[in-house]
Amino acid sequence: MARGISKGRCRSCGGEYSKSGMTRHLQTCQAPKATATGTVVRKIRPIRLLHLVVSGRYAPMYWMHLEAPASATLADLDDFLRGAWLECCGHLSAFTIGGISYASSVDTDWGMDDRGMDVKLGRVIAAGDEFRHEYDFGSTTCLTLKAVSEHEGPVRGKGIEILAQNEPPPKPCDECGQEATQVCSECSYSGGGWLCDQCSHTHECGEEMLLPVVNSPRVGVCGYTG
Repeated sequence: MARGISKGRCRSCGGEYSKSGMTRHLQTCQAPKATATGTVVRKIRPIRLLHLVVSGRYAPMYWMHLEAPASATLADLDDFLRGAWLECCGHLSAFTIGGISYASSVDTDWGMDDRGMDVKLGRVIAAGDEFRHEYDFGSTTCLTLKAVSEHEGPVRGKGIEILAQNEPPPKPCDECGQEATQVCSECSYSGGGWLCDQCSHTHECGEEMLLPVVNSPRVGVCGYTG
């Protein structure tokens, strides 16, 4: 999938910025902090929070800025990423941090050195650290994550929250140039297969190969529908 630059919106103030511009903006945004449901956070005892930036390793136009309690576990982050961007068929997944693999399922019978995900973020991640997440080891979606900063503050909502996310990248239909609404899961491997509703009916691979266009680096892969 082609690389590209996309902009997104701050969920607190509505400002539009690039991924790197959003990093700078979130350090100074003075809008009242709100949860994803729109509830303004009340002042409570502050906790240690990590500001994470996650993007598609091979599709960096898809990105999110997250705020996560340092007390949240890798399993919590894995669940969040699955729910936001990845889950389709219950595939296995793993984080790689400092050369160590933390897997969603550990099988000691195979003699692997993988560790489980029941470990707190604050124990394995600090500001400046980069790491990766892989979902589905057949048709893998690989994400790059970076802890850009850490600070103390009130937790938002129930845990990990989206601070900002890219706007859906424009995808023109390969046939007519109109906005694509479907993507062929076969043709997407070569970077094509983007189709509008009308052109999708005559696509040579058949309608059974089509998946909806969604705002995720897993668009067009396996059975992912968003």
